[in-house]
Amino acid sequence: MTTNALPPTQPVATDNVGPLDKTAPTNLTPTTAPAPDYAALDAAHRALSASLHSANKADLFVALAGVGIARVTVEFDGYGDSGQIESVDAIGADGAPRDLPATTLVIRRAVWGETEPKCEEMTVAEAIERLAYDLLGGAHPGWEINDGSYGAFVFDVAQWSITLDCNLRFTASELHTSTF
Repeated sequence: MTTNALPPTQPVATDNVGPLDKTAPTNLTPTTAPAPDYAALDAAHRALSASLHSANKADLFVALAGVGIARVTVEFDGYGDSGQIESVDAIGADGAPRDLPATTLVIRRAVWGETEPKCEEMTVAEAIERLAYDLLGGAHPGWEINDGSYGAFVFDVAQWSITLDCNLRFTASELHTSTF
């Protein structure tokens, strides 16, 4: 006569201490840190970003005006979770194309979760791109997701303004039901 007896097993504890042990505590409570308040962190990040915008814009516009640049146009395009600056074109007050200066300036940026801005030295061209990406992400978060978007910024030095034209792409469907 054969028996199909299972091998003996040890009792398993339910408190994740290991095998049942009479000396181990049985009332363990997990300790967890409180979850971060992401809404508050986002609000603080947006407020810091907004407070830095005027100084960054002023420093950039002074550098552009100093070399006779009246307008900069930045074109962008993004979709499928990827986006980029397509072109940066500078125009002088006389309407002629101009090269961006090789000079550098310091741009102050908000870093997620930090209360103080990060200062980065960069060229004028890098500063224009950085400001464009920051403004685009603030105005249209996810601009590069799915069908994405495209458009242009105009940095108008004489008017002391930055204008964004953003075209959001989307896939639409239209239901038509017919009963015959």
